[in-house]
Amino acid sequence: MNSKDSLRVSRHLIDERDAAAATFARMNSLPVLDPQSPEARAIFHLAIVSGIIFTLIFIIVAGMIVYALMRYRWREGEAEPRQLAGNKAVEIVWTAIPCLIVVVLFLLTWQSMNASDPPAAATPDIVITGHQWWWEARYPKSGVITANEIHIPAGRPLSIRLESADVLHEFWVAQLTRKMATVPDHPNHIWIQADAPATYLGVCSEFCGTQHAWMHFLVVAETPEQFAAWEKAQLAPAKIPDSGSAAQGLAIFQEHSCINCHAINGTAAEARVGPDLTHFASRRILGAGVVDNTPANLRRWLTDPQLVKPGVKMPDYKFSEAQVTQLADYFETLQ
Repeated sequence: MNSKDSLRVSRHLIDERDAAAATFARMNSLPVLDPQSPEARAIFHLAIVSGIIFTLIFIIVAGMIVYALMRYRWREGEAEPRQLAGNKAVEIVWTAIPCLIVVVLFLLTWQSMNASDPPAAATPDIVITGHQWWWEARYPKSGVITANEIHIPAGRPLSIRLESADVLHEFWVAQLTRKMATVPDHPNHIWIQADAPATYLGVCSEFCGTQHAWMHFLVVAETPEQFAAWEKAQLAPAKIPDSGSAAQGLAIFQEHSCINCHAINGTAAEARVGPDLTHFASRRILGAGVVDNTPANLRRWLTDPQLVKPGVKMPDYKFSEAQVTQLADYFETLQ
């Protein structure tokens, strides 16, 4: 590699670092103290009440220690304080109070567990699968399949089945639900609900490999009408361009091994190794949150995905600038 190429790569890496830093700052603010669902509020209230109890215990114990140090500290000329061999009343009190505290905490925890994790539904509303390093969401009742952007109707509890395609991951939307591990060959269950329409950040909170830190997803809560419209649009097959740069991009996609990993409804691509791309252009993030899904970032991804997200499973195909343009033009049609 000559000096010009080295300089170009260095500048590219700096751009990647700055873009990633900006996205990281925006995407990693998890407002854990702002619950927006009944399930999250149950956990939040348990934490607050438990925190108050623990604080009171600390204040009382620390106060008793300080009092004993001050009241019974040694002074010149004073006799040793009278020693007690035992006190049944004191022993009963210091045994009964901790037992009562444990019982109260147990009841509060049991109540919160019932509120935040009811029994699973017979048929899940959404099946979410963790991959290295992205999330797949399938809606069994409608047949919709998407990636890294989970749409839900606001105000309605949804049953989610959690699966893993490879290693341990952990699904967590701090404002909406508790953490739950996705375990290979051992499905788990969780409930999710949003009080109002909004977009909520979700993360993987179980270290799962190189790009664990960039395994984000968005939960988009919408009105029932908006959700129904989104679901209907997702079921539509991809439009097939018949001419121009986009048509050439589709031909490149089908001729290369892209077709062995990705599915695009309406084409011959039906693989499920990587994210479904049928409505790729309608999504807000690229690479599970590493950058925003913009035409410029898409070109960078197609040029060298390893520079955008080191360790990602997608290889560098060494596409020419013309091929990158044609592929990007095609992917932009996948609304």
